Amino acid sequence: MSLSLVSLSPACGAEVQGLDLRQPMDAGTVNAVRKAFDENIVLVFREQELTEQDQLRAAEIFGKVALRKRPVNGPGPGGEFDTPFMLVTNIVENGKSIGAFGDGEMWFHHDTSYYAEPHRATLLYAMKLTSWGGETCFSNMYKAYEMIPRALRDRLEGKKVLQMHDYKRRERLDLHTVDISKIRHHEQPIFVTHPATGKKALYVSRLMTARIEGFSRADSEAILEDLFDISEDPSIVYEHKWALGDMVIWDNWCSIHARKDFPREEPRLMRRLTIEGQSMQF
Repeated sequence: MSLSLVSLSPACGAEVQGLDLRQPMDAGTVNAVRKAFDENIVLVFREQELTEQDQLRAAEIFGKVALRKRPVNGPGPGGEFDTPFMLVTNIVENGKSIGAFGDGEMWFHHDTSYYAEPHRATLLYAMKLTSWGGETCFSNMYKAYEMIPRALRDRLEGKKVLQMHDYKRRERLDLHTVDISKIRHHEQPIFVTHPATGKKALYVSRLMTARIEGFSRADSEAILEDLFDISEDPSIVYEHKWALGDMVIWDNWCSIHARKDFPREEPRLMRRLTIEGQSMQF
């Protein structure tokens, strides 16, 4: 099976052509796909017709598939838990959502940055799309790290940030009004060294990063705002316009992603898997 790569933007991303993910791959092809993933951060496979088993088999190229965890405090988004699959959808059946995170815009974030061992990657497969909107934007956090002024980077070297998530989509949590013992949270390095590439990446996001250790609240907030702006600079963002049958995988250790708004009265359905990760290092 022969494959070719087409760059999607100067920021990150490549389309993989010549592969039907339903078909078995030889060792050389698997290695080529893994290498392309490490180098491009986001890979797009178009015009795929994937069953759950097909998607699972494709995901296993990149590592061990993770199970979806239940929320710490009970309530949370809809859909099934203790399964590898999550449906990202606004579809409601019998008055109950069949999935999670279904409507509207979602701010930039890393998936599972609030876990002790954040997931390496996320795979999303497009099954139903709206007439417009719903684009996913991916920001290259290697480039974000390089864009931080040297004096600020030196000041932040070796620091940690508190990452947490309570299923908000367009709202930062306020540490003064929430009980973090009741939500998933974890301190992570503000700059991480990617285990596969050895490169440094900024590891903050507007949605999930709450504070920087060792700074006053005012200083932490001011610095984080600067870092959020850097991380969302359009020059380091690839915007993916979905088509039915797209299967996209992205690296959660060196990218953040966001979703644009779309018509909430129209059905949208994506099938999601994640790849297990490891603890993040400075």
